[in-house]
Amino acid sequence: MSGFTGHLHGSRDYRRLLAGLFFAGIATFAQLYSPQAVLPLIADDLGVPPATAALSVSACTLGLAAAVLPWSMVADRIGRVPAMAIGIVAATALGLAAPLASEITLFLAVRAAEGLALGAVPAVALAYLSEEVDAGHAAAAAGSYISGTTVGGLAGRLVAGPVADFAQWRTGLWAVAALCAASAALFLWLVPRARGFVPRRDLTERGPRIAARLAVNLRSPVQLALYVQAFLLMGGFVAVYNYLGFHLTEPPFLLPAWIVTLMFLAYLAGTASSPWAGSLTARYGRMPVLLGSIVVSVAGLAIMFIPAVAALLVGLVVFTAGFFAAHAVASSWAPVSARSDTRAQASSLYYLGYYAGSSLFGWALGWVFAGAGWGGFVTVVIAMFAVSAAVAVLALRRARA
Repeated sequence: MSGFTGHLHGSRDYRRLLAGLFFAGIATFAQLYSPQAVLPLIADDLGVPPATAALSVSACTLGLAAAVLPWSMVADRIGRVPAMAIGIVAATALGLAAPLASEITLFLAVRAAEGLALGAVPAVALAYLSEEVDAGHAAAAAGSYISGTTVGGLAGRLVAGPVADFAQWRTGLWAVAALCAASAALFLWLVPRARGFVPRRDLTERGPRIAARLAVNLRSPVQLALYVQAFLLMGGFVAVYNYLGFHLTEPPFLLPAWIVTLMFLAYLAGTASSPWAGSLTARYGRMPVLLGSIVVSVAGLAIMFIPAVAALLVGLVVFTAGFFAAHAVASSWAPVSARSDTRAQASSLYYLGYYAGSSLFGWALGWVFAGAGWGGFVTVVIAMFAVSAAVAVLALRRARA
């Protein structure tokens, strides 16, 4: 580790690191969100309302939210790469088991356990990246990692939806689990060993020192503001993708499930916008890019008020591009602005807020959708994004990362 300042842009290990994390993102996010493509089918098959079916996503993200802090501590002990490897392998095994559940309670329990395992990657990946990549390219590298997570989220939905439409929803989830197993193998093969971090194997560091590292971040107004971004932006984002499928399969649209699945192609907008946002931060700074990205998302939501399929899809593309750009900026800002010995905890707390928002709003806004309709639902999501922008202006405008 002595003298190591990070892999340089364009080097072999730099490329292997980004490729390895790209496949880790696929292995994680494909199975995390694959039920989202088949929620109406799950609701019909198991005889549950939309908000209960959406718990198949929320249970997994809640497990992930609960696991990110413990995984960051495990990574401090055994190393970044071993922690991610253990989590991905365990999650893939649980992903293969989940569709065997014959009723909703057992299915949700296995999904929650899957989330606990999946927490290893988001808890550790950005801290690992910030330690292993030359500082001048950290933001752009983080954007590339985020773009890999969008490909994973898209792949899981696009595989599960069509397969389920021609077979059943369980077969769709098994197909995604097979994809994740292949991606996990590629991650294990490609990712280089860590050189910028030495595991803390002294068990006497337990307890107070870990609590102190968490407290450092929880006392930081900058960190707290970034966690608010994660909580509100991700909560609104997942809710839109959860319930747009129900909206499009109901009158006046009555679209078949396989066509509704194509809406997830909007994720490609996030694949493009994430690295672009990372590059823009190097030119204009994090704050302007973060606020501009939120404004783009709100513009996309406003378009989605129009009761036409074309308008809904255009709005979804704009909304998705803005969200992932904002997420790329905020998620990379958290570890970079943290004290060097608390970066894993800063990243984990960010993802704790991120997936707590996903779990809470991904479920709760289902009742808003049921009670207030699509228009009321979109209005609430816009309000959430407006609050996140206000917090950013108040707490982050003078911050320097």
